[in-house]
Formats: sequence, C-alpha cells, structure tokens
Amino acid sequence: MASSYHGQRSSVAGHRSPVVFKRSLRVIEIIRSQEKDRLATRLQAIRDRNVALDDALVSEVAAIIREVRTRGDAALIDYTARFDSVQLRASELRVSEDTLKRSALRVDSFVLESLREAIRNVRVFHEHQKEESWEITPAEGVRLGQRINPIARAGLYVPGGTAAYPSSVVMNVVPAQVAGVRRILVTTPPRTLAENPAVAAALVELNITEVYAVGGAQAIAALAYGTETVPRVDKITGPGNKYVAAAKKLVFGAIGIDSIAGPSEVVIIADDSARADFVAADLLAQAEHGEDASAILLTTSEDLARGTAAEVKLQAASLSRRAILERSLARYGAIVFVASLDEACAIANELAPEHLELMTNDNEGVAAQIREAGAIFFGPHTPEAVGGYLSGPN
Repeated sequence: MASSYHGQRSSVAGHRSPVVFKRSLRVIEIIRSQEKDRLATRLQAIRDRNVALDDALVSEVAAIIREVRTRGDAALIDYTARFDSVQLRASELRVSEDTLKRSALRVDSFVLESLREAIRNVRVFHEHQKEESWEITPAEGVRLGQRINPIARAGLYVPGGTAAYPSSVVMNVVPAQVAGVRRILVTTPPRTLAENPAVAAALVELNITEVYAVGGAQAIAALAYGTETVPRVDKITGPGNKYVAAAKKLVFGAIGIDSIAGPSEVVIIADDSARADFVAADLLAQAEHGEDASAILLTTSEDLARGTAAEVKLQAASLSRRAILERSLARYGAIVFVASLDEACAIANELAPEHLELMTNDNEGVAAQIREAGAIFFGPHTPEAVGGYLSGPN
C-alpha cells in the first residue's frame, strides 16, 4: 500500500488550547489476556465505522439521484431549500465571480499567505507524482506504450457544514490542474462561502471561477448526469458526509470517482520520548473532525498513557467543537498501553489508519514495520495537521 511520508520540523500548535471532559479517555492495557478481549472490541468498533452504507440511506440517496436526473435544476432548488434552508433561483445555482471575490476579501493576510504556501507545496509534490506517457519497442517492428491523457471535465466536491476546510479545495484542485484537466468545476453547499471565506479565497487563488452552490447527494447527481445549469463531468473527487459517499458509490460507472471516503482517523505510535501535550493535541485535532472520527494512541510508556489522558482533559475548553470530539473519543478513541513497539506496529497494520504519527526514539525502524497506512508523519513536530494543510502530499 502506498504511503505519503512527512518529515519536516515545523512546529504547529494551532490546536493546543485548554478541555474538561465528563469522562476520561479510556486506557486499554493488554497486559492481561482478558484485556485483549477489551482491545479487540474497541478495534472492531473502529473498523465497523467503515461498514457498507445501510439500505435505508442508499434508498434515500437513490431517490434523490432519480429526481435530479428527471427534474434537473428544479430538483436542485427543491433539495437546497429542504436540506440547506436556502431559497435559490436557477440563475443563482452558479456562484458569480463577484460573490467569490467579495467573500475571499474577508480572509486576513496570514491565512491568505498560508493558503499560497500550501498551494505551492501541493503543486510541487504532485508535479513529481504526475504520470507520463511512454513507449517501448520489444521487437523489431513492434511498438507498445501507454498514453496518459487528462480527462476533459472534473467535478470537485467541497463539503460545507460545521467544518468546511479550504484544504479540500487545494487538495482537489491542484492535482487536477497539474494533470492538465481542461475544465474544473466545484460544487459546495450554498452557505459555505459566506460561513468560511477561506474556501472562497482558495478558489480565487487557484483561478477557479465555475462554482455551484449545491451540496449533498444532489450535487453528486448533478455532476454525474448534468442539469440545465450544472454540466456533466467525467470524474468526481472530494470528501463528504455519508450521503455524498452513498451518491458517489451509486453514480460510479456512469462517471469516475476518486474513492468512497470513510470517517477520518489517526493512530499515534509513541514511546517514553514523546510529549504528552503534543500527543493529546493531535488526538483532539483528529477527534474534532466528526462524531465518527477515530483517534488512537499506541504506547509502550504507562507514564505517557496517563499523561496523555490528563492532557486531553486539560486542553481546550475553548475548542468550539468540544461536544463533537467528546462523543468521537468516547466511541472511537483509545489509549492503548502495549508491551512493545512491535506490538504497536501489528495493531497499526491491522487498523490500516488514514494517518499514522510516529513519536519514538526509532521512527525509521518503526516505519519499516508498517505495511498499511495512508500517510506517515515522522517526529513530534510533524502533526497530521501539517499533512492535511501544508506539506504537499495529498
């Protein structure tokens, strides 16, 4: 499984603030055999978050897709009023360039420069990742090869809701531009640009002018089949909630998709060299993504295990998403005290986490044992947030 590697030593402390929890983050020890059962139960709960979408949800999403295919813009307008409580006319489905620019002007200079740095880094990384056409002549008169052509139209979904991230724009638009996609359009729920001007700023910085104020499953249906206003695309990329995921699954085949994105997660492998406040901050940063996010610490140090649990309580009563991260940690969070780093690696490989952080005295040695991880972050000053926003790997 291919993994992205992150190893810069930039200190990121934006999510290190003060939280008082009604319950402690559970420490799961596996010293006794009966505790292994407890660990297995928790790991199974985490894996079960990715189980196939339930029938009722799929049926609801299928009905939305049928309506959009049949009624086009009228269906988009009805669903936007129903799900987003926003009344739009057909002429307002496409966001004007003026609206984009006005929203982007609300972003302060620090955020704007950070966005520009992120765009530069992501572009450099993906330039190296870009595939090239090639040809061989295995025998006289025989030519074989592979021609790499960019798709004509890509539709990029940018989520809104309680946590709209400008990084969703950067991580989807930049690779499409590097690949040479000729027409890039974006859909996002109608309140996103007003509530999060950084999303608008990212779009403006990337010269994206074709943006539609449509979210949810109806946006995916519009991109897949087209309406009077929204053009059909060849491929849809971008994260979203379970309705977006179900819609992408249902339209796959009619058009291409990137993947069915599951809930976000981080696993941290740490020994007694790690700082409890750093570990706790990174667990919280992941847990606040949503109620189904997972944040796990695997450590050989009982002192670190207890210190991290204490730090989780101390950090961030000021976090605006405290209620969400409390629920996600209670359901899918854990501090696991393991007998060895080998055991930690075995558990990490079993979980195959989206993000894996290493804070040990031998990060290279630990990484050599990892077979299953989406992105690996080396050292205490490379939190997952660096990869999510700035470093370049997608």
